Amino acid sequence: MPKSDLIIYNARISTLDRENPLAEAVAIRDGHFLVVGSEQEVREASPDAQELDAGGRRLIPGLIDSHTHVIRGGLNYNMELRWDGVPSLSEAMTMLRRQVQNTPPPQWVRVIGGFTEHQFAEKRLPTIAEINAAAPDTPVFILHLYDRALLNAAALRAVGYTKDTPNPPGGEIVRDASGEPTGLLIAQPNATILYATLARGPKLPPEYQLNSSRHFMRELNALGITSVIDAGGGFQNYPDDYEIIEKLHADGQLSVRISYNLFTQKPKEEMADFSGWVKQVSPGRGDDTYRHNGAGEMLVYSAADFEDFRQPRPDMPPGMEEDLEPVIRLLAENRWPWRLHATYDQTIDRALDVYEKVNRDIPLTGINWFFDHAETISDRNIDRIAALGGGIAVQHRMAFQGEDFTTRYGARAAERTPPIARMIAAGIPVGAGTDATRVASYNPWVSLSWLVTGKTVGGLRIYPGANRVSREKALRMWTHENTWFSSEVGKKGQIRAGQLADLSLLSDDYFSVPEDEIVHLRSVLTMLGGAVVHGEGNYSRLAPDLPPAMPDWSPVAHFGGHYRKSEVSEKLASACGCSAACGVHGHDHAAALGRSVPTADVQTFWGALGCGCWAV
Repeated sequence: MPKSDLIIYNARISTLDRENPLAEAVAIRDGHFLVVGSEQEVREASPDAQELDAGGRRLIPGLIDSHTHVIRGGLNYNMELRWDGVPSLSEAMTMLRRQVQNTPPPQWVRVIGGFTEHQFAEKRLPTIAEINAAAPDTPVFILHLYDRALLNAAALRAVGYTKDTPNPPGGEIVRDASGEPTGLLIAQPNATILYATLARGPKLPPEYQLNSSRHFMRELNALGITSVIDAGGGFQNYPDDYEIIEKLHADGQLSVRISYNLFTQKPKEEMADFSGWVKQVSPGRGDDTYRHNGAGEMLVYSAADFEDFRQPRPDMPPGMEEDLEPVIRLLAENRWPWRLHATYDQTIDRALDVYEKVNRDIPLTGINWFFDHAETISDRNIDRIAALGGGIAVQHRMAFQGEDFTTRYGARAAERTPPIARMIAAGIPVGAGTDATRVASYNPWVSLSWLVTGKTVGGLRIYPGANRVSREKALRMWTHENTWFSSEVGKKGQIRAGQLADLSLLSDDYFSVPEDEIVHLRSVLTMLGGAVVHGEGNYSRLAPDLPPAMPDWSPVAHFGGHYRKSEVSEKLASACGCSAACGVHGHDHAAALGRSVPTADVQTFWGALGCGCWAV
């Protein structure tokens, strides 16, 4: 924390405080906002403060992701090549080939999660033959959302899948005419085969996991995120898999605030898990940086419906209610908040039957329980949630699967999947998140763009205006409205005197950029409790040091994280020795290379000038 007060001035501040909606300056003291108002008011309140010029940029509260997997994601982040936001398959495969060259045996190249074929100009995924050609000897594992994995021949050898390997429950090993695995794994009706296969790969040692988690958190900071609710996840056991994040917390190295939910790991042994956990930990235990948040998103395995719209809706087993009821009773008796993964209205309907039954004996009033996802929820069940005092956390899975949903169920059904406007109208808490890193991108601006535009990452507009929200409402859903889901209402999420000084200074103005540019926004300065955790450009000198990504072959070391629109220009600038922007011609190397003048080799004539944009 800064030793003295800090003033940020010359800013366009969206406070999200209805009593004081706009401001131009803010004073910070002891990790909290002290005064929010005019520059004069702020200077009078703290005349001896350090000062920071916001340069007229938009300042917003730090973003809060109500559903992500930062703990598990951090353990693996440095091993993963990201195709999040990459605009073409051609560029994605170029990245893959480069990473194959960088990766030493016996390591794998992993491409995980937040991309879809719909984002690519080619509108397709790579073929197995293309992956084998790019990597004849290095294992390659490509996880596409929640529906399939693509493995090259080397990866099949590494995991030991052969003609004699049976299909595991819940998945298919696709085979050729002779019965040999092709390299395609299909999740049906769940992703166990995908995650179990991925778990066969090498893991990072603890020292590298610490580094990896720091890099993942810093990546979130660069997108303006200051808080997350970790939804647990498969192959994330408590307390063993929490040791890395807890060490970072003990060492003061968390750069996002984490509220974590506990996710059961053992089918038919869920009660044993929760019975033990209610004795080990209680909701709210911890501090403002790291705290327990209750149960879920898995409560019982029999209630886990499937979120892959390429596959038909699965029916939950007849015994779901009998499995779920004792868990809900246990949680209600101990006043534990919970969350339940539920894609389909049919699942929600049956779960609500259980909740209403328990509520008659143990009132749920005051317990912040909620459903995640809820894509096809009916108006009736929204009203039942409202009557019981629950909430709904939506994620931008439809931004990645909207085309698939439309193909299966039709454009009319997609118009209210999920029915966000109806949820809001019911008066229940509605928050937003990503469900990253395996099911969608961790980039909050993809979610904000989806909420505002109603478009998928492939450009398909699936929602009419009636099911979209304003830019302000979307931002509220990503800030203070998410605090209900971690039982922290009034503590953060607004730029308001007394709240935690978590904020993001944006690369462009969220409220005025064209709709299609929202997805490209970043943070140039991110603060957690008034302390800088990320800085770019003029603010980079303020950012704390971050050790290089480990190991040195990490894709993060070579490509970073989420795709950046200006990445190519920046790399070309670096290559020609002109890393500073050209004030005369805008330093547009990409444009220069697209012209007919001979500029393809930036090390020759134009590069020798120190600025290839002279060719434009």
